[in-house]
Amino acid sequence: MPTFYLTTAIDYSNGDPHLGHAYEKVGADAIARYRRLRGDAVWFLIGMDEHGQKVAQAATEQGVTPQAFVDDVARRFQAMWARLGISYDQFIRTTAGEHKAGVRELIERIFERSPEDFYEKSYRGRYCVGCEAFKQDAEIVDGKCVLHPTRTLEWVEERNWFFRLSRYRDFLLELIARRPEFIRPDSRRNEILALLHQGLEDISASRARFTWGVPFPRPTSDGEQQTTYVWFDALPNYWTATRVAGSHATWPAQLHIIGKDITRFHCVIWPAMLHAAGIEIPEQVWAHGFVHYRGERFSKSAGTRLELGEAVERFGPDAFRYFLLSEIPWDNDGSFSWERFDERYAADLADGLGNLASRSLAMLAKYRDGRVPPGPPTELDQVGRDVVRAYAAAMDRLDLKGAAETAWTLVAAANQFIVRTAPWALAKAKREEELDAALAALARCLFRLAVLASPFIPGKSEELWRAIGQPGQASGSAWASLDDPPTTSCVTHKPDGLFPRQQESVSD
Repeated sequence: MPTFYLTTAIDYSNGDPHLGHAYEKVGADAIARYRRLRGDAVWFLIGMDEHGQKVAQAATEQGVTPQAFVDDVARRFQAMWARLGISYDQFIRTTAGEHKAGVRELIERIFERSPEDFYEKSYRGRYCVGCEAFKQDAEIVDGKCVLHPTRTLEWVEERNWFFRLSRYRDFLLELIARRPEFIRPDSRRNEILALLHQGLEDISASRARFTWGVPFPRPTSDGEQQTTYVWFDALPNYWTATRVAGSHATWPAQLHIIGKDITRFHCVIWPAMLHAAGIEIPEQVWAHGFVHYRGERFSKSAGTRLELGEAVERFGPDAFRYFLLSEIPWDNDGSFSWERFDERYAADLADGLGNLASRSLAMLAKYRDGRVPPGPPTELDQVGRDVVRAYAAAMDRLDLKGAAETAWTLVAAANQFIVRTAPWALAKAKREEELDAALAALARCLFRLAVLASPFIPGKSEELWRAIGQPGQASGSAWASLDDPPTTSCVTHKPDGLFPRQQESVSD
């Protein structure tokens, strides 16, 4: 069975995980969980980008070695991903020996296969430590980097190894014409095409007078040993991960998930590097937007931030996951607010799915001692089958918000079904066959919802799965069973409230 190799951008080791990090990891995790539901052999990679000038400066400020600094940051990130249920299969760190060896091998492949692609050049320019990149005039406003307006750009003059990126403009244009799905969504592809039509400049591949990184494999002509430029170190992680003992990742990757601010690196520099080295290009890069807070992008340097732990703690990790993916478009920017979080929790989770599960399981306990009766298909089953198809179509096109909204239309339909069939009235009138049909339909509906919701709220989905008497896990269920869920004769129980109603909440 071929592996579906899925990656996220590796996070830079200069602080704690924030909402933007969480948005990307939760979204990627939902995709990974969905692909597993569909039977794919998923390999899900995340990790840490641990080299570069910014990390070295932060370590110095704290009075520790760079390695001690990144070790501590990596522990904090991994703890948060465990808390959020991120089901990654491999966690790569660029300080690992296997990664360093892979970076050197990739660069040597370029030297051997495309010997004219690396050359020496004296360079002068403005360098943004926040981006770990040299900035062009179009990327500078009022003397500051547009992405890090509180940082002072450094004027750098040194002789480095350069990569002849300009040579690959036509190759990249042909690649995108042949494989338009390589860059998604369409808006990001159009941005990259506009960049390519403007022409490409060669880029630095090494840095002088700086040691926290992978040594560049070859010295300059005057014998100076330089350090691999951070993007030539970081980008290869997706490929070097396949070479780590125990990894089941197979190259090329099927999907890179990144933020829209690093599309140039992943959609221009990375495929050019790979092509120069004679290595296959990944199948697709998806660039998501930003999560804003009160209309501003989260930024540690700009002082616009929200404590991630506080947001997760508010209603628990599953509610936080659901809110991010149902509220923020996966292909565009969106906003976080406490007020909106409270509203969605109450409407969709407490009064929606939670209330549906509580009512349905309570009626099964009251009228059938918790055992699901047999019953013929109903109109609710047809709605469920339609929802499954629409949900799959949305997930296949990576419309996570659309998929969540589609799944929750089944919640609304089931609550309406309860009102329409009134099982309590059927019981009072002793219309047993009709009551069996209604209760059986509700059990099948909860089965479908436990499976469809599992990429979004994995912990609560498993609670619901157990409550409807199912063996194993919802996340391991056979997708084909959604057409006719095997719930008859299952013994159910009413769990504690999946999503308790909140007496009080704090808004903006």
